[in-house]
Amino acid sequence: MKQAIMIGAGNIGRGFIGALLEKSGYHVTFADVADNLISAINQRRSYTVHIQDRECSDLTVTNISGISSAGPELVEAIAGDCELITTAVGLRILPIVAKPIAAGIRARKEAGSTRILNVVACENAIRGTSQLREAVYSNLSEEEAAYAKEYVGFADCAVDRIVPKANFENPLDVAVEQYTEWDVEKGGWKGERPEIEGLGWVDNLDAYLERKLFTLNSGHAICAYLGSLKGHKTIVESIADPAIGALVHQAMWESGEGLIKKFGFDPDAHHAYIERIFARFQNPFLADETQRVAREPIRKLSPTDRLMKPLMTAYGYGLPVDHLIFGAAAALHFNCPEDEQSVELMKAIEDGGVERALEQYTGLKPEDALFTRILDVYRALAVAKG
Repeated sequence: MKQAIMIGAGNIGRGFIGALLEKSGYHVTFADVADNLISAINQRRSYTVHIQDRECSDLTVTNISGISSAGPELVEAIAGDCELITTAVGLRILPIVAKPIAAGIRARKEAGSTRILNVVACENAIRGTSQLREAVYSNLSEEEAAYAKEYVGFADCAVDRIVPKANFENPLDVAVEQYTEWDVEKGGWKGERPEIEGLGWVDNLDAYLERKLFTLNSGHAICAYLGSLKGHKTIVESIADPAIGALVHQAMWESGEGLIKKFGFDPDAHHAYIERIFARFQNPFLADETQRVAREPIRKLSPTDRLMKPLMTAYGYGLPVDHLIFGAAAALHFNCPEDEQSVELMKAIEDGGVERALEQYTGLKPEDALFTRILDVYRALAVAKG
């Protein structure tokens, strides 16, 4: 039977990646530092993934076992007949898990194994696997690194699934939304590519990372900033507001036209992707608070992030951006005393005026046509806010 190790047995590990692997015929060995979690996995030997969306369903996961990621068990498992390692531990922890992965690779070399092993870091980070690979190689000798280059693949990926908060009788059970996306870049994979349910193989991961930024992250942020202005507490409330919902939808289509031009996405397929993302915002189980989604407005107003980059890309192709402009304009209104960046932004506007803040944080210049258009919408929103 195919063997996979899922390092990180948290909600994403169990509810997303581990569940997809088990459903695709793998025995999944969960590795985690939480002894109580590993004990529960080995005692219960199953858990349920509760899909909570506008349509609900359950998926039972049974072909599993657990080991500690802090002891020799993980190295022994990697050194055995494992063919795939995935992680869901957070970017900060990757250098830590790199050490047992390197030790496992070393053991495979010493045993003379020529079996292919692939590693995929399923983290909410850009090219997390590449960062993990560098950390692993830093723990290998030159000969071991040469072995790894021949027999170990490191494939970058993009992952997307939201885990609603929920409590169940079985502590291993987890709630997830219906939507799932796991895109793995072909170039880093070694050997035959397996068929894994929910996994899509892509040639250019950057296009898919940007697709998420321009669609999910951009639409989410615009919805949050406009909802916050109108006093809505959650994304579900905001998107249900007819004025906000229609504007967010149009903004996502505008950013989508820019992506289609830039990467050559199939228009029908990308428009369908937009509709799937827009539907996610309406999931009643995802209690995303507008204040949480809107936090750190300075970062989100930067030229490379979710508000300005989609706007500038579409505008650069001469495409309409009438609705995307609302994202930057509304972000300039975000006033949250508990958020450091919001406090800094409000002070910058108070001290130097909104014009200086717009130039400082977005990179736009006063002579740019978009500069004036954003300011016009900013002032219109101020009037509407009263």
